[in-house]
Amino acid sequence: MQNNRKKITNFRLSLIDDETHKPILVTRFSRTNFLVAAISAVVIFCLVIYIIIAYTPVRTLIPGYPDARAKRAAIQNAIRVDSLETLVSRWELYSENMRRILDGEEPVRLDSLIMNMAEEGRTGLSEKQIRKQDSILRMNVTQEEQFQLSLAEGRNLHIEGMHFFCPLKGVISQGYDPSIHPFVDITAPANSMVYATLDGTVISSGWTDDAGYTIQIQHINDIISIYKHNQKLLKKVGDKVTAGEPIAIVGNTGALTTGDHLHFELWYKGEAVDPTKYINF
Repeated sequence: MQNNRKKITNFRLSLIDDETHKPILVTRFSRTNFLVAAISAVVIFCLVIYIIIAYTPVRTLIPGYPDARAKRAAIQNAIRVDSLETLVSRWELYSENMRRILDGEEPVRLDSLIMNMAEEGRTGLSEKQIRKQDSILRMNVTQEEQFQLSLAEGRNLHIEGMHFFCPLKGVISQGYDPSIHPFVDITAPANSMVYATLDGTVISSGWTDDAGYTIQIQHINDIISIYKHNQKLLKKVGDKVTAGEPIAIVGNTGALTTGDHLHFELWYKGEAVDPTKYINF
């Protein structure tokens, strides 16, 4: 009887000592086994590469992949864009009012503008929907007052999300150290202008023997900025300042200084923080 079965070809891979001709490793396999082993090795290799790239810092080495600095820069740019949009809107309103005044027309009032925007936001809603939203709002307010809760505290912008104006463009001569030097020193040419880093109110402005001419500004969210060793102060206690407004002239006053520089401190909720984390000097 003739055997019609397909003949299976086996292979043998031998590793033999060249001097003694003694077999060290002998492996037998077929075409199917070799193909399965090769595919398995490729799959395992790809899986290992994927795990390394997905779950280790190696992925930051890929060109174009955003690292922590890029993400932080993107957040800061988004905050700057939002601030610029607000500033542009203010200037547009200012220029519109100037045009109206020059033409003898009534200027646009801010409260009426807000009311118009609110009216625009309500357009397209039926009376039933407006009443439903009003009922939900009243219920939320009642619950907050019942348990003495307020969401206003939760709406405060944390320090990480705020946009700080650089108080002085220069070189950091001594960096922040939480135990020894909880502030930064910035060197700059003489007569350089010192600017407020945020909107706020001047709470101290005067002279001390160690720090020279010093000014302190209280900002929102329990933030205080301090500027020391100034040549001249441009603001007094009680003055309202805006971010980027000149407040002093850099100098070399006081006993604890060796040259023209700005001693800058940033305090958040009673603790000194590293200004370089939030400001690009």
